[in-house]
This record gives sequence, structure tokens and C-alpha cells, in this order.
Amino acid sequence: MCDALGIITSSANRQRVEGLQDYRPMGAFSFAGRYRVIDFPLSNMSNSEIDRIQVYVRENPRSLAEHLSNGNAFNINSKKGKLQVLFSNNSTVNDIYNTDVAAYAENINIIERSSNNYVIIAPSYMIYSQDYSALLHQHVESGADITCLYHRVNNAKDHFINCNTLNLNRQKGVLSIDKNRGTAASRNIFLNTYVMKKDLFIDLIRKSREYSSVYTMAQTVDHACKSGDYDVRGILHHGYVAACSDFRSYYEANMDMLNPETAHSLFNPNWPIYTVTTDSAPTNYFDTGRASNSLISNGCTIRGTVENSIIGRGVTIEEGAVVRNSVVLAYSTIGKNADVEYQVVDKWAKILHVDKVIGTPENPGYVKRDDIL
Repeated sequence: MCDALGIITSSANRQRVEGLQDYRPMGAFSFAGRYRVIDFPLSNMSNSEIDRIQVYVRENPRSLAEHLSNGNAFNINSKKGKLQVLFSNNSTVNDIYNTDVAAYAENINIIERSSNNYVIIAPSYMIYSQDYSALLHQHVESGADITCLYHRVNNAKDHFINCNTLNLNRQKGVLSIDKNRGTAASRNIFLNTYVMKKDLFIDLIRKSREYSSVYTMAQTVDHACKSGDYDVRGILHHGYVAACSDFRSYYEANMDMLNPETAHSLFNPNWPIYTVTTDSAPTNYFDTGRASNSLISNGCTIRGTVENSIIGRGVTIEEGAVVRNSVVLAYSTIGKNADVEYQVVDKWAKILHVDKVIGTPENPGYVKRDDIL
């Protein structure tokens, strides 16, 4: 068993995915047709034998709370394990007060009562696979006070914008934590994943509130790096990483899964990604239906053409309809002869009365949940 309390946070950087986030928190976003984004940090913790997990939710909690339920779908130890969904009160005065640290401070008594000696903190809006048990072992062996997981990228000029980055010395010591403003291609993207002793985490929460009421945990750790109060080190992550930090990055992360090599680097049979299953019939392909290079979930009805797209559960694509380079979420309907390209179609939407809904790779469009076009 991994001696760590698992903590999954909502967005700590005040990122916003326009449209989708009006209806659910980032962790509840659909991914690759059948998963939710939060399934990845939860599965990482479950596979790492972390059996005490806290999930922090800030707004629109219903869909995420329903998805998580009691945690049984995520293979959490049924006798000793526990999944807690913890809510933080939003400040209606100014959103700047709604930080991850504020959420921790509201629930600090619950954190203190945990019997674990360490905490592993991960965000709900990043998609990657990682053995947290091995990460904890590396942290303990290094003697560091805080370990930060990061991923090296060469496309930071136009990806991972506003995500945190780590500035490292040659010994992988963290000198500072900064925002990615798109000024350089090569960056160490911080996965907002920390390992530290629980007592130190509690101490940082209290110190953060003394520094500023609007400090995030990243700003608090950045302060610790610059002051030299703690030994903060980085550990490199290997494999696929996506950050659903804005609408385009969410769209592109889904489309990445159409590349078999990329998908295989994320989905490892020896490291399963758990989710809530839906029992339904297989997808029904009619004589007029065609599909190529697409991920199509169960329960769909395909009478039209699907190319290079992600199709969620229970979607209906009528005869003559063409869906290309799009992400269509569950239970939506694409009507007869509709042409849909470069779109994210939210759940239960119906495209019935328009001939063309077309975006571009640089600016994909969005069809609202429950909307009728």
C-alpha cells in the first residue's frame, strides 16, 4: 500500500474551457468517447494503491459527484479505502479568492485526520499516466522536502499556454515556478503534481494564507523555492500529457487519440484507466453508414459518414450526414444531410435544421448542451 493521501484538485490556475465548463467542472469533461478527464488521476492513484482519496470540486458539482459515486468503479479498496468529494464555497465577491489553497483551508481538519504520512496532489484537468507509488519512492530516496512532476515539451509557444512551468538547475532543483506565456518552445511543463509529507502540506496551507489570501499552492511553493526555505526538486514524466486548459487544448487532446501510437502511450493494458461503464447495445451500422479513423462508443446509430472523429455513447448520425474532425458527446443527434466539421457537439444537442456547421483546426466550434440547431 502507498502511504499517501491522494488529493485531486480543481483548476488551480483559473483556466477556463468556454462552453463545456458552463455545465460541469473540468474533471467531468468527456474524453475519448467513454472516459472523463478525472478518470486519469483517479486511476493513477488507484493503480498506485492509494486508497484514501479526496476530490475537490468548486462549481457545478452534480455531474462529477454522480460519476464518482462511492468510488467502486475505480477499484478503490472496498474495505479500507475511501473516496471523498469535498466542496469549497465559491466567493461571489471576487473569483480571485477561489484558489486551491482556499479549498484546502476549508477542509484542513479532514486532511489533518488522515493517518497517511505523505500527500500526493494531482490536478483534475491533466491527462497522463503515472505510477505515484514509484514517484513517492523517488521522493523519499532523494531527501527532498517537495517533489514536483514535470514534462519536457518543445511546442510551448502555442501549447500549454498559461500552464505552470518549472525553472530547474542542473541538479533538478526547482528555482521557480512561472507561467508559460508562449515565449519559448522548450519548457518544463509543471503537471501541478506534488509529493510531500502531510505535515509539511498542512504547514504550507497555513503559511500561504499568511502570505496572501489569493495565493495558489504553486505560488506558495514558488515562494518557498525563491526563499530557500525548502528543498524542492523536479522529476521528469515520460509518456503522453495533455492539459485541458482551454477549449482548443480540450479538442486537440481528444483528436490526439486517433493516432494509435499516441493512444497506446496513454492506455497501457498493465495500467488500466477505470471509468463508470454503461451497459448498452453495440453500435448499429446501417447500410448507408460509413466510419473511418474514428473512435465510436457503444449504443450509437450510424446511418451517415464519420471520419477522423470521436463519437460518444448513444449518438445518432442520420443518413446523408457527414461528421469530420469533430468530437460529438453522448446522446447527441446529427440530422439528415448535416455537414459537421471541426466541432465539439455537447451532450443531447441536436443538429436538425442547418446544413453546415463548420469550424477550422485553429478555431473549432462548439454546439451547446441540449441545444437544437
